[in-house]
Amino acid sequence: MRNPLGRHRRRLLALLASAALAVGGAIALPGTAQAANILGNPGFETGGLSPWTCTGNLGSVVSSPVHSGAKALQGAVTDSDNAQCSQKVAVQPNTTYTLSGWVRGSYVYLGVDGGASTWTTSPSAYSQLSVSFTTGASQTSATVYVHGWYAQGTYWADDISLDGPGGGGGGGDTQAPTAPTGLTSTGKTSSSVSLRWNAATDNVGVTGYDVYSGSNQVLTVSGTSATVSGLSPSTSYTFTVKAHDAAGNVSAASNAVSVTTDAGSGGGTGFKQAAPYLYEGWGDPPSPTTVMSATGIKWFTMAFVLDSGGCTPAWDGSRPLTGGADQSAINAIRSAGGDVVPSFGGWQGSKLGANCSSAAALAGAIQKVVDAYGLKAVDMDIENTDEFENEAVQAKILTALKTVKANNPGLKTIVTFGTSTTGPTYYGNRLIEQAQSLGANIDVFTIMPFDFGGGSDMYGNTVNAAEGLKNKLKSTFGWDDATAYAHIGISGMNGLSDQQETTTPAIWAQIRDWANSHHIARLAFWAVNRDRPCAGGGVVSNCSGISQNTWQFTSITAGFTG
Repeated sequence: MRNPLGRHRRRLLALLASAALAVGGAIALPGTAQAANILGNPGFETGGLSPWTCTGNLGSVVSSPVHSGAKALQGAVTDSDNAQCSQKVAVQPNTTYTLSGWVRGSYVYLGVDGGASTWTTSPSAYSQLSVSFTTGASQTSATVYVHGWYAQGTYWADDISLDGPGGGGGGGDTQAPTAPTGLTSTGKTSSSVSLRWNAATDNVGVTGYDVYSGSNQVLTVSGTSATVSGLSPSTSYTFTVKAHDAAGNVSAASNAVSVTTDAGSGGGTGFKQAAPYLYEGWGDPPSPTTVMSATGIKWFTMAFVLDSGGCTPAWDGSRPLTGGADQSAINAIRSAGGDVVPSFGGWQGSKLGANCSSAAALAGAIQKVVDAYGLKAVDMDIENTDEFENEAVQAKILTALKTVKANNPGLKTIVTFGTSTTGPTYYGNRLIEQAQSLGANIDVFTIMPFDFGGGSDMYGNTVNAAEGLKNKLKSTFGWDDATAYAHIGISGMNGLSDQQETTTPAIWAQIRDWANSHHIARLAFWAVNRDRPCAGGGVVSNCSGISQNTWQFTSITAGFTG
């Protein structure tokens, strides 16, 4: 691991030496800053980042934890990016300014480009940082920043203030830039569109551009070109661009340009997977090849990869990653022409997402499993208060998946989580929003439509939950219906659920038919171990609790084609 303290001290000493030389050569005495915050969106209460820009698209606005108000900045640090978020403002020459802000996290820095900075470590509560600097004799702008440190975990910042007079004599800039013109597409692939436009003008200065897909802001850049990635093949997108200045004034939208991405080659919306859960550590595990031969199923979701200590992956947290019963099952499945997607997490146990110290460490743990089995897909089953209801852990998981996907071209990433009868809950919505903000490029958002205490209509409740998910994906990513459906998965529970909800084979066949007709990406259920009859048997590990044929739910699932 890099030594953040040593590196910071060296940088600070150099800056102090430079500042001393500047003072020694000064002719005019610095002016005194008036106590007025000249930053735009200092507390992130707008709900967006603008006019802040963040490296690696790793910054997002969150509702918890905050120092004051309802919003704060979250920086999802990786091992190669410190998630620096910065803002350029107009300043007056030869004037002293005070930069302050409230931060939380390990090794959080606050400073000005080319000038002074300060840092603290405060992982469990907000702490205030403050530093002063003096502008040069002809300086008219300054860029302030906040960032974390490499591989040291997520940080938060709120109520950032730069006290002093604004540029051009102060008085508060309220004039918005002109709208960018000439927006055009300069290239496209099956998953990206490149854009270019003419620069906007402003009375003080344009500091950046916000790129929109439909009504959703997808990128913020400083120049007049951008590439929007993570798109779906053969899909039409409409883009516009707005300019913003240092005071947070935003222009009108540019002209709109519509672009249809190229056809894919098995990726994006071409990803389809029928993969019921198989658990080697519970419920009289059946022979997977027997099930495959009887039903025609090809894929299985293998449960569960957990932490065996020290962010080390193991099946169920106790069985060896390779060389045990799980690898034997995987070998047999592949020998019979099938394949697997390991599921990380679940409801209980010591989970990697919660226990790995950083997104980089979690990505490393996932990579060990990818390497062990040459995987085509991974599933993160995000549940309970330690992962699903912890927004920082959600961000850690999504950042890790983004890293693993970037390091393994073609790998598909799936997140699985609970739902209400009408769609994602608060934490499900946060998960989706963070995925968009972080640019995680998740292939499939899978809901588990059971144990929601929502009555006995399991077909109606499942469809309503899936439609709610579709609408959330549309509003968050700017997708149309077809694209949103192509990123949806359903993972049900065969027979009796823990809350005595009943999904019969007939109902499951209805759900499968709905899934096929809407061309969703994935269909699964919990679990093949339970896909055996035991009418009146209750909720147990090795049968469904209802009357059915052996492997009947698996046979129905095998008919899912998307």
